[in-house]
Amino acid sequence: MKKFLSLFVLSVLALGVKAQTWSPDKAHSGVKFDITHMMLTEVTGKFKVFDAKITAEKADLSDAVFDFSADISSIDTDNEMRNGHLQGESWFDAAKYPKMTFKSTSFTKVAGNKYKMTGNLTMKGKTNPVTLDVTMNGPVTDQRSQKQKLGLKATATINRTLWAVGGESEMPVSQELEITASGEFIKD
Repeated sequence: MKKFLSLFVLSVLALGVKAQTWSPDKAHSGVKFDITHMMLTEVTGKFKVFDAKITAEKADLSDAVFDFSADISSIDTDNEMRNGHLQGESWFDAAKYPKMTFKSTSFTKVAGNKYKMTGNLTMKGKTNPVTLDVTMNGPVTDQRSQKQKLGLKATATINRTLWAVGGESEMPVSQELEITASGEFIKD
């Protein structure tokens, strides 16, 4: 009998561990960056086409893996000439490297709804580790859809030259830029 119960419990555990996935509500999500122009003012850009997914087996998301990608050709700074320049070879080289990607390697609670997320950011064929500060709100149940939702805001300051984006002497913009990804995620 003990042998049967042990096998039964192991079978249930093996079948019962199912990863939960969360997908972005793109109407309430976005990815943007801010960079200093001529060392005077911030210029903001965004990626119009992106995708993301959160996968976790634990309900508290402590084992969450975040996957993200953005189409470089969708970069938008509200200036067509600048958009074309950023998509060119000296910056993102969209023709050769059409996507920017991020995949987390750890997600650690700091306090309350504050977390640190570390992962690998790939741009222009180069991959470097990045640590983001994350604020997570929820999850809550959406009153209309009855689906679980959560809100995330992740920010990091990076040095673009580590990815050979723009080159080291590409003035008049700063080497450091801030990336912000925020949005609502719906449990699938």
